[in-house]
Amino acid sequence: MTAYPMAQRFRGYLPVVLDLETGGFNPRANPILEIAAVHLQFEDGRLAVADRWHRAVRPFPGGESSAAALKFTGIDPLDPARDAVEEGAALLELFRHVRAAMRRAGCHRAILVAHNAAFDQQFLNQAIERTRAKRSPFHPFTSIDTASLAAVAYGHTVLREACSRADIPFDPEQAHSALYDAERTAELFCAIVNNWPR
Repeated sequence: MTAYPMAQRFRGYLPVVLDLETGGFNPRANPILEIAAVHLQFEDGRLAVADRWHRAVRPFPGGESSAAALKFTGIDPLDPARDAVEEGAALLELFRHVRAAMRRAGCHRAILVAHNAAFDQQFLNQAIERTRAKRSPFHPFTSIDTASLAAVAYGHTVLREACSRADIPFDPEQAHSALYDAERTAELFCAIVNNWPR
C-alpha cells in the first residue's frame, strides 16, 4: 500500500462527490439551493465514504426558481428553518473542506464526481464566476460522471435503478436532497471503482 493511494489511483486528483439542488436548469438564471459533498478514502485497499459536508444556500439576488423545480426538490427557499447561507460563503467553506482533504490525500487537484456531472459542474462554475470565488480546488472542466459509469457497469443511467443493480439501498422518499443523493452517488462510485478489474 502506498502512502497516498488516492493520488496514485486518480493521477493526483482527489475525487469529491458533489450534488447540487437548484431552482431550475439554467445556471445563469436559476440559483443553487443546496450543496452537498462526500469525501472518499481508501480503507484496506477499497474506496469508501470518509465524511460529508452539506449547506443550504440562499438564492443569489435576482435568481429565479421555477415552481416545477421547487416541487421536484421539495425545497422552500424562503423557509428560515433551512438556515441557509449566501452562495459565496457556501463555496468558500466547501473549498476549505476540499483543500484540507486534498492535503490529507496528497493530491494536487480535486475532480468533481456527480451523477450527470455536466449539470452540477456548470452550476458550480457559474456560481464561482458570479461570486468571484478564489482558489477553487476543482478542475474547471474535467469531471467523473457516475451516470456514464453506471451505464457501463450496470446497464442503467438513472441513479435509483443503478443503485438497485449495485445492491445499494435507495429510498425515493429521501431522494432530491443534496446530501442523500450525494451519499448514494458516492456509494455507487465506490462500488464501481472497487469492482473494476485492475
